[in-house]
Amino acid sequence: MTQEWTSSRPRVDASGKVLGRALYAADQKIAGVLHGMTAPATIAKGRIESIDLTAARNVPGVVSVFTYEDFSQIKTTPAARGAYGQPGKGYQPMTSPVVRHRGEPVALVVAETLEAAIEGAEAVKVRYAEEAFSAAMEDDRATREPEPERQLSSGDAEAAFAAADHRIDVEYLHPQQHHNPIELISTTAAFEDGELRIYEGTQAASAFAGGLASMMGLEPTRLRGVSPYTGGGFGQKNGIQEQSVLVASAAALLGRPVKLVMPRGQLFHTASYRPRSRHRVRLGADGQGRLLAGLYETVQQNSRYDGFSCDHGANPPRMYGYGAWRGNDRIVRVDTQTPGHQRAPHEHPSSYATECALDELAEAVGMDPVELRLANDTQNDPITGKPFSSRYLAECLRRGAELFDWSRRMREPGALVAENGDRIGLGVACGSYKGSMTAAVTTLRLLASGRCEIATSGHEMGQGIRSVIAAELIDILGIDPEKLDIRIGDTGHAPQHITAGSWGTGSVAPAARSAALKLREELSRLTGGPLSQEPVHVQLARTRRPFLEVAVDTIPLGKDGQVIEQLRRGIPSTTGPEYPDFMSFSWIAHFAEVRVEASTGRVRVRRVVSVADCGRVMNRRTAESQVRGGVIWGIGAALREAGETDPRFGGVLNNDLAEYVVPVNADIGAIEVDFIDQPDFKLNVSGVKGLGEVAMVGATAAVVNAVYNATGRRVRHLPIRIEDLL
Repeated sequence: MTQEWTSSRPRVDASGKVLGRALYAADQKIAGVLHGMTAPATIAKGRIESIDLTAARNVPGVVSVFTYEDFSQIKTTPAARGAYGQPGKGYQPMTSPVVRHRGEPVALVVAETLEAAIEGAEAVKVRYAEEAFSAAMEDDRATREPEPERQLSSGDAEAAFAAADHRIDVEYLHPQQHHNPIELISTTAAFEDGELRIYEGTQAASAFAGGLASMMGLEPTRLRGVSPYTGGGFGQKNGIQEQSVLVASAAALLGRPVKLVMPRGQLFHTASYRPRSRHRVRLGADGQGRLLAGLYETVQQNSRYDGFSCDHGANPPRMYGYGAWRGNDRIVRVDTQTPGHQRAPHEHPSSYATECALDELAEAVGMDPVELRLANDTQNDPITGKPFSSRYLAECLRRGAELFDWSRRMREPGALVAENGDRIGLGVACGSYKGSMTAAVTTLRLLASGRCEIATSGHEMGQGIRSVIAAELIDILGIDPEKLDIRIGDTGHAPQHITAGSWGTGSVAPAARSAALKLREELSRLTGGPLSQEPVHVQLARTRRPFLEVAVDTIPLGKDGQVIEQLRRGIPSTTGPEYPDFMSFSWIAHFAEVRVEASTGRVRVRRVVSVADCGRVMNRRTAESQVRGGVIWGIGAALREAGETDPRFGGVLNNDLAEYVVPVNADIGAIEVDFIDQPDFKLNVSGVKGLGEVAMVGATAAVVNAVYNATGRRVRHLPIRIEDLL
């Protein structure tokens, strides 16, 4: 029963979402709520000289208009709005007359209706003193950091490269990209039961609440972060947004609840994004295709004022058995908002560059790309020398090649032609993503009526984390999922860790399982013997107790009890991929088939096969959905998505879904997904590793490599456009 449930049962919140019962942050019914709207800056850099609010205040229904003069008391630090405990997003607009990027809020209009708030925001008149700015990292005014931010090395890579029989020296360019989650970023602030409650779709309710309290000068216990569901996070919602503290402060000043939903066009300029990056890859191999050296240098765009890390070089040296490696990552500063994490933040761009370069190396050596990867498989990390907790990448490649029928690939580009004349290309690429965990606090209560309640750390972002929790409780306790109440994403129920970086399942599954095991142990003690096959609540009822409750603090591998206190204070405390005795990663292999029209150069991705090693698969349905979603993101990155920055004014030109092109149903062919499904109990008691991030890593490279196999064109920038192939 348990295996059938975990592998085939629909997610526990599926019907609620379909029927509209799953209420997101902006859906909360709050009496007397006011509506807010921001007026964005129309310059890229400078100062506000004056603001005329007369017309805005005269709009019927407008209650108040706020400017930097009203919010100068907001306290900011270099990491005030940051994520993962790293510096970043420290700048907070509307605390001074300074304007540091186009589109940042310069006024907040609060009104009785949304329409009045919008009209009022459009009526705000601002006079600026403009300054010269840089819009992209290639600009003359862009500033390159003098020292690398990250460096990794093992052996003498330069000497090994010089001595190699086959050498590749190439540069790949990755564009700026934007998240565009379906649930727009929003903030609702309301005083309820003596506390300020902030409803916001977030991946980090505790850090969010604690950070806001600090910025507003409040005791952390007076502010409660609530994120019942998050309709797409992907890294964009893991920190405090530009409008969050403005809305909370406005509610405090007015004594009334305030809600603001940021328009999509403004989010292109206020929310984080995937920054533009450039990647130089040098690979050396001997005559048999054995990798002797890898040299990898990256440059990433960043804002002037904050520090989003550049970490492209962390994953590539772990992919294969390199004889020697040297890599460094540098930052270039420009006048935009701070970039941030976007699904597989550095791993996706780095896999695009290095896996495409590996395809070029296979061509130079004269080897099949799959065979080249298999020939360089390793069970130890080339950088630290530690073994991997588990690594089935070779099995992913072999199984994927069989499912995909890789043997039909022709080495000569363009040799495989469809009946209608389309050129057929087949490509392969691999990916990895760190295996991480974080602390969790869990309370589990079983009632004699059969109801079961669990409050734990974690956020539901569409990935099915509620189904993961349910699966562990059913496995250990056999409870009825229809009588299960799962409370997550709310600091009023439990401290909330940041749910990101693919550590959501790896953290919440062991927490739920540990709590279930402890409750089972306590129930056995109450009954005076081993539990029978009867439902656990029936056995509890015989003890004449209305309920049984247990609390468990889950401490991840390599950490101590201090992480629980950090969690309660909203301080991130993740572990991985390096642990005392091993390194841990999830692995994936993607195979892509493209069809390229000979006359127009139009590319269609006909089929993708992806095989993942993510440890134990908690729920086959949600896992397959994760991989399909990641592959679609990869297709979009390869053929569609790019933020186009206007060099004259510093704004994103295509700041809507009409012109920021993402894949639609017509762009997507068959996506077949399979799993190795080997539990990794070295990592945690549930045997799970991450899946949501690794699903995208390598997918773009597989498509790009397939396009080369179809056309003979090596396109080293994204997205590949029709003009690149004509």
